[in-house]
Amino acid sequence: MGWPVMHSRSPMIHNYWFKQQGLQGTYLPLAVEPDKLEAALRALQPLGFAGCNLTIPHKQEAMSIVDEIDETARKIGAISCVVAHSDGRLVGSNNDAPGFIRNLQQSDPTWRADAGPVVVLGAGGACRAVCYGLIQAGATEIRLVNRNLERAQTVATDIGGPISAYPWDVRHELMAGAAMVVNTTSQGMVGQPALDVDLSLLPLSALVADVVYIPLETPFLELARLRGNRTINGLGMLLHQGPLGWKAWFGIEPSVTDELRSLVEQSILA
Repeated sequence: MGWPVMHSRSPMIHNYWFKQQGLQGTYLPLAVEPDKLEAALRALQPLGFAGCNLTIPHKQEAMSIVDEIDETARKIGAISCVVAHSDGRLVGSNNDAPGFIRNLQQSDPTWRADAGPVVVLGAGGACRAVCYGLIQAGATEIRLVNRNLERAQTVATDIGGPISAYPWDVRHELMAGAAMVVNTTSQGMVGQPALDVDLSLLPLSALVADVVYIPLETPFLELARLRGNRTINGLGMLLHQGPLGWKAWFGIEPSVTDELRSLVEQSILA
């Protein structure tokens, strides 16, 4: 469920798994206007749905609608997955954080959250999931920088742990000594301006990641790659949160295969 939602690659991913697992079922994109979210969620169980994923702009609004929320979603302050139980109860969880970490671990098996300072750009919903995931994985210092400092400070307070908030005008200096940089803003996405950040102080050993996956390589990632940094795009985060939804809905955890990743990449490049 999202508004808009027809651009989403999730149906391709989940219908691949229905075929892979030999299950009869279909994953559908549901375009739901914000003021109709509660009615749509309450209709899931009567209509025979096992549940749904939520994307922009529904992740935070759903917090006040579902009947139960797991600890991860409560800490992040957003829901990405809903299970519709047979008795009508709606249970919300957030798979964005583990999806982000699983993607890092698969893309770079040597990656360690405690390798050094992590710079996180942006303070929206994706930032909350990324910061929570990094802390759970063992990060010891997160430098959170955002155009609105107060919003970054709120994230640091809500999530806790080793997060320090910084104003946007020091973003270039924060790159010094960082082991990893993550863009959690929408800048660099198709139709959005490129992220304005200077990487000249960033060590070449640092990993550079983006939550954006359309395009597969944002201007930010291209800049990092051309200077010699390892880069990871946002597609894997989308792919790796999927099996956790399946485990909640069906008790099955399908695998993220090279074939699946290639199919989605080709659909984006087409």
